[in-house]
Order: sequence, then C-alpha cells, then structure tokens
Amino acid sequence: MIVSKSDILNIRRKIDWDFYIEKVKPIVEEVKRRGDEALIEFTIKFDGVRQKYLKVPKEEIDRAYELVDDEVIDALEIAKENIERFHSITAVDRDIKIDFGDCVLGKRYTPIESVGAYIPGGRASYPSTALMAGIPAKIAGVERLVACTPPNKDGCVNPLTLVACDLAGFDEIYVVGGAQAIAGMAYGTETVKPVEKIVGPGNVYVTAAKLLVQKDVAVDMPAGPSEILVIADETAKAEYVAFDCLAQLEHDPNALAIVLTTSRELAEKVEEIAKAEGAILNLENLKIAVVDSIDEALEISNKIAPEHLSIVCKNAEKLLDKVKNAGSVFIGEFSPVACGDYASGTNHILPTSGYARIYSGLSVETFMKHITYQILTKSALNRIGEAVIRLAKAEGLEYHAKSVEIRLREE
Repeated sequence: MIVSKSDILNIRRKIDWDFYIEKVKPIVEEVKRRGDEALIEFTIKFDGVRQKYLKVPKEEIDRAYELVDDEVIDALEIAKENIERFHSITAVDRDIKIDFGDCVLGKRYTPIESVGAYIPGGRASYPSTALMAGIPAKIAGVERLVACTPPNKDGCVNPLTLVACDLAGFDEIYVVGGAQAIAGMAYGTETVKPVEKIVGPGNVYVTAAKLLVQKDVAVDMPAGPSEILVIADETAKAEYVAFDCLAQLEHDPNALAIVLTTSRELAEKVEEIAKAEGAILNLENLKIAVVDSIDEALEISNKIAPEHLSIVCKNAEKLLDKVKNAGSVFIGEFSPVACGDYASGTNHILPTSGYARIYSGLSVETFMKHITYQILTKSALNRIGEAVIRLAKAEGLEYHAKSVEIRLREE
C-alpha cells in the first residue's frame, strides 16, 4: 500500500469510454425503437427480475413509509433539512439587474422544466442520492422531476429509496436501471416521458449511456468510481484517516483511496489499520505516499483533482485557498467524508476520475439556465452605436450596421 510519491499520479485507471459507449449503443437504440418492451426485456436480462410495474404507483410510495423504521425516516428528515438549508442559501440570485445609468443589463436564472435523476439501486439502496439529486432540483423550481432506479429482487423499488424520493419531491419514479434507464429518460417510451436533462451517478454503463445521449439531452457530468485523497501530517489520527479511506473503498471494487502524508509513522499506522480492518475490501486501491511537505501534497492533489479531498493537518483551514481542483473538501479531524455523503448539507454527487478540473458537483444551478437581457436608452445607443456599426461592417454584416444606423438618425 505504501508507494513512492512518483507513482501516485499514475494510479488512476483511465477509462476507455469509447469501448463502453459502443457496448451501450445497441441498448439505447432498442429503447428508442421498442420503448417499454425494451425496458422490460433489458431489466430481465441484466437485473434478473421482471418489474411489477414500470411507474411506481402512489399507494406503493405511501406503503413504503410503513415498511421503513421511524428512526431511519427521522434521519432522512435531518439530512433533508441540512441539504435544503445549504443549497437554498448558496443558490445564485435569480435576477441580477445592474443599472449603468444610460442602460440596464441583467441576468435571469430560470429552471429547466423537466429533469431525470438516476438513483443507483438494485442489491443496495441509496436513499441519500435521491435527496442529493431531488432537493436542489426542486429548490431550482424544476416542474417535472423524474427518478429511475433499478428493481430489487422482488421487482420493486426498495422502500427506503421510495421514502427518500418522496421526501425529495420527485414527481415520478420508474423501476428501471442501467443504460436502458438513461435511454428511457432521454428519448421516452410509452410510459416514460422524455426529460431535458439527466443527472446522477451510476456505473460505467450508465455513464457511457449519458455520454452517448448528451447530443440530445443535457447531462450533469461523467462519473467514475468513488475516490478520496487525504492530506495529513503527524498531528492526524491514523485511525480516522484509515477509516475515511475504507469508507470510500466500500462503495465499489474500483474505488480509489490515496493518502499523502509528511509522516512515515502515520503512513505505516494507516497501512496497518487498513489491513486489519479492511480485509473484505480491495486494498490494492489504497495507496499511501510520504511527501516532503504539505505544499507538495497539495500540488499532487491539484493534479489528481480528487472527488473528495480531506485535509487533516495543522492550520488545515488556511490551506483551502491553495485547493484548485476537488469535488468537495473536508477540513479537520471531525469532518469525515461520510458526513458529506449523507447529512452535512453539501452535495455528494461530485465529479470523479479527474473531472473536478472542469466540472463542479451538483447544486441548484445544475438545474437552471440563465437568460441575459438589456434595456438601452438613446444615450446608451449613441455611446456605443458607432463601435457597433464599425464592427458589423468589418464582419461584412451590413444589416446589423443599418439596424443601428437608422436609430442613430432619429432625433
């Protein structure tokens, strides 16, 4: 597990997206051609079960509350409250209007009308993802919010996921997963109406399908296996660091955990704890390296652009300004990534595989678009009119120029 720091930059496996896109293309085409029939057939083929229904009926959602422990529902409510609070406060102003004296310029944010969210499921339940996708969408004002999630062994949606989807405000819930779910949301079927944007995490086939359909619908970001990078010095507690790494490794056999530390002793302790506690996990994907300084660790981290960055060292908060690329940052020994995964309030749908260099995690703005506007007075037109005319003529666009000239001639 302890490797040289030069090896760290090369440990992330590059995903051949072209390969997976070719794999899912026939699935997407079949759903486009045969609709519901294809959704059902692919569910039988890939999930080994036939859905009891494609769209979850309201009575099934109501019944789910009776099947979920009240304490778990209370926990979902706490998470919902914190997610709503953070995303509401940090959302952009809906109407930015600036008066420059002779003109008014502005930007208005409006919601995307219909959005589909992929909620992973099947053998496991991920109610937290339903909250993370649904709550900011509803804060944004999305009118039609759709969830697609794979069936469990009974051909239904896990009751806990149903409760979370209901609390988050989803308008429709469909029992379908995989690339076929993405195709259904993108192009529609007899039962599933198409949406304008698709968000949410999934496996490589789900992500490949999102990449394939994005020529026709918007998507949030490509997503790969979960990952964490921890920057720690000698003050960090090895047990905390080790379990934060193990927590991310339990997401997926391909999940990645990296520790960069200035302390050889800490590195060895983290390795020891991980071997003792994480026998059932793929510890091949835990890599620990000793670096010369925290600044060097930050430099490496910015190149890797991790999904989750944990900083556990002296004066950790002061280092935030040096973080250029990361999905979400967890500062100090009492900020485990698990809290961000569930209930602190920030979003856990984040860019992975180095995409944090160019993408951000889900937020209210993910579900909005902006429209600019301008109100020019005659004096404003007089001020910029000649420049507009010259530039239009320089580009050979005579009618652009004339549309301004005729206004300038008026008294």
